[in-house]
Amino acid sequence: MTQLFTDEGRCVPVTMVKVSPATVVRTKTNDKEGYMSVQVGYGVQKETRLNKARKGEVGDANYRALKEWRASDADPERQAELDKLEVGAVLDTTQFAIGDTVTVSGISKAKGFQGVVKRWNFAGAPKTHGQKHTLRAPGSIGATGPQRVFKGLKMAGRTGGDRITTKNLEVSHIDAENNLLYIKGAIPGRKGTEIEVVKTPSKKKKQS
Repeated sequence: MTQLFTDEGRCVPVTMVKVSPATVVRTKTNDKEGYMSVQVGYGVQKETRLNKARKGEVGDANYRALKEWRASDADPERQAELDKLEVGAVLDTTQFAIGDTVTVSGISKAKGFQGVVKRWNFAGAPKTHGQKHTLRAPGSIGATGPQRVFKGLKMAGRTGGDRITTKNLEVSHIDAENNLLYIKGAIPGRKGTEIEVVKTPSKKKKQS
């Protein structure tokens, strides 16, 4: 993360995202596959690490990963956008403009097994009145009548490593020369995490 200064002198916290150009390798239609989608490939992988299934799918291209975006019948605006893309088209920072609202998805930081204070923001017990080694203990977990622990109870356990989606983020700046996207605010993941940035469709105003 870093910060940018606007013309008015306001400091804006932003996250720098390195955009790897993605190439459209396949398009699917409702008539042939039963649904509409676009499949893109990005990154570079050693040819020795590509199996026969990947080579049969993309040919001689040595993409490191493939990603597919679908469009449902309930979203005609997205279907129209996917319909414009053809095989060989390149998706990069030119797909965005300053001020666009985007949705960012990625895998959050994995923190291993953590207690309730760090995992669920428990306040912990008071430090006075005879407390010794139970400051960060979870405390009571309920009555003994059912003789079991209810599902969904906030307890210690594995923390992080989940797919998180953050909506309504704004594109503050674009560095097309270096393929950098400056997104206002924080996004899920650590440095080096692969994320998915999707432009939020514009909402049409209801006519009164």
